[in-house]
Amino acid sequence: MISTGKLKSVDFYRKIPRDLTEASLSGAGLSIVAALSMVFLFGMELNNYLTVSTSTSVIVDKSSDGDYLHIEFDISFPALSCEFASVDVSDVLGTNRLNITKTVRKFSIDANLKPTGEEFHSGPNLNFIKHGDEIDDVSGEGSVTLTASNFDKISQRYPILVVNFFAPWCYWSNRLKPSWEKAAKIIRERYDPELDGRIILGNVDCTLEGDLCRRHHIQGYPSIRIFRKGSDLRDDHGHHDHESYYGDRDADSLVKTMEDLVAPIQQEYLKLPAAGGSNITENAKRPAPKAGGCRIEGYVRVKKVPGNLIISAHSGSHSFDATQMNMSHVVSHLSFGKKISPKVMSDVKRLIPYLGRSHDRLNGREFINNRDIGANVTIEHYLQIVKTEVITRGSHTLVEEYEYTAHNSVAQSLYIPVAKFHFELSPMQVLITENQRSFSHFITNVCAIIGGVFTVAGIMDSILHNTFRLMKKVELGKNF
Repeated sequence: MISTGKLKSVDFYRKIPRDLTEASLSGAGLSIVAALSMVFLFGMELNNYLTVSTSTSVIVDKSSDGDYLHIEFDISFPALSCEFASVDVSDVLGTNRLNITKTVRKFSIDANLKPTGEEFHSGPNLNFIKHGDEIDDVSGEGSVTLTASNFDKISQRYPILVVNFFAPWCYWSNRLKPSWEKAAKIIRERYDPELDGRIILGNVDCTLEGDLCRRHHIQGYPSIRIFRKGSDLRDDHGHHDHESYYGDRDADSLVKTMEDLVAPIQQEYLKLPAAGGSNITENAKRPAPKAGGCRIEGYVRVKKVPGNLIISAHSGSHSFDATQMNMSHVVSHLSFGKKISPKVMSDVKRLIPYLGRSHDRLNGREFINNRDIGANVTIEHYLQIVKTEVITRGSHTLVEEYEYTAHNSVAQSLYIPVAKFHFELSPMQVLITENQRSFSHFITNVCAIIGGVFTVAGIMDSILHNTFRLMKKVELGKNF
């Protein structure tokens, strides 16, 4: 059995009798400094332990084949009418979605980007508009020719004025012309402008009356507008209260629509109860845009492959003068991925200050075509997108953000000008992981601080004590 004496022989911390120890002023000073140093270093180590640290790595994007990318946008076009504004999406896999309306909203604006009314509703899409087979025969009187000098006079004279704004070079205008003239003759015979005076049909050649067509925000040909007496009043923004006709363009359909327009006026004069209008007519006419600009907001979902978000004037039954199209725009917002709440973004920025600086790089940017380089100008944006994912300690995805770089150019085109946003995702993604500090490492560092400071202070105290003793001996030797 091991004796107590043998156990004492392995004692690392042998004690010195108190009567053999000696306190000194230098030792007291060093003890205070050592204690303060321990407290200071312990505080720094504790703060370092509590501070969240991250590590950044670049890996191959972990997105699966079925994942989609959310694109959110709010873009204003001061010279593109909501009547024809179309949001299209295409990609390298062959996807081609035209005139997306389900997740897109349009608001009419003026040239100064000020709203001019409520949301513009395009109404049901008419995939096929019927045209007549009439032969172009313009003999006899049909529609009246309108110019800037007589337009206001005639529009205030008749309760209903239906106008065909056309361009002679336009294919669709030429297809409409015989049906329009035939319908105008029939309406003139049934509702004589001199005897009846309730309705008249007119036409405006926009190649000759450019100012008149711009005044009524005509951007596509042909455009059929319905004016009601006393309603075409301009306010501060130059608005015009009238309707656009989007129905079939054969003579019978046109005549039916005109008669439906006249019927309520006739019943009002005869004091007869008004009957409900035709559903076809109601679907075929909708309020015309009140200004020549459009603010487009909403979102689209696209595959995570190179593709394009295109905004342009589009119609399956209208023609556009490419030389007059101006695709200038102001980007209020453009971002990729799901929207991150301000609170979450604030928390993430405290963790990673540089995150979130490029997820909306184009916000507030203006891209204006002042016609310095001519007409037919397409404005293109080339966007390179990088996915950034933040992983917390518990392997939970805190934020999934998409940041992008943007390069812009303007170029003349042989086709209808567009605003094109070409996006391309990087095959790599940035992975930011929150690192968890080890508690055992913290305890080890604390012990090292205490032991190290105590040892260094002890050595310094010994050196100072021996130095003072030596100096006293030297001084005593000189006195003798």
